[in-house]
Amino acid sequence: MALQTDIALLDGGRLLPLVEDFYTIQGEGFHSGKPAYFIRLGGCDVGCRWCDAKYTWNPKLYPPTEITTVVERAASYPAQAIVLTGGEPLLYPLDPLCEALHDRGLEIFLETSGSHPFSGRFDWVCLSPKRQQPPLKEAYARADELKVIIETEEDFRWAEENARQVSRKCRLYLQPEWSRSEEMMPALVEYAKANPKWNISIQTHKYMRIP
Repeated sequence: MALQTDIALLDGGRLLPLVEDFYTIQGEGFHSGKPAYFIRLGGCDVGCRWCDAKYTWNPKLYPPTEITTVVERAASYPAQAIVLTGGEPLLYPLDPLCEALHDRGLEIFLETSGSHPFSGRFDWVCLSPKRQQPPLKEAYARADELKVIIETEEDFRWAEENARQVSRKCRLYLQPEWSRSEEMMPALVEYAKANPKWNISIQTHKYMRIP
């Protein structure tokens, strides 16, 4: 598979297909509102039709970048939090990147579909499961936060299927798919009120007009 053929070029994870890295405010989920440095990797084989980062899907568009370059940039900003996202970051060996970031005293928050085996050590794992490529069993055990995208009312059942598989300490979030947020929000509000184990996540960065 094309996404896997370039692994040999990554020097065990010392090089990674970097799409972009930038300092911003986390807009979603448990850490919403927190200043953080985002590291976005290229490559995704999940293929959500509503994905707002489709430009990341083809890793061949993003030549391997030395992680030392990214770590130096990340450590130069005031925030102590790193959001590692994609694409799907777990396509790649992440141990060298995580070790280098932790050596600089930085916390690492992973955003993942959980559909690939874990590598790396994280301080927080946000699992966002997708029907077309469900998470591996190990992902449920690692999740600190479960964030389920709600596009239709059928997705509430999908959310509950996933909630039954995470640990009791995992925080649960329902997030409306952006293009249908106004339409779906009343249903999310009523569902959360009836099932208060769930919180609602909103993509606040889009309201703030920041990346």
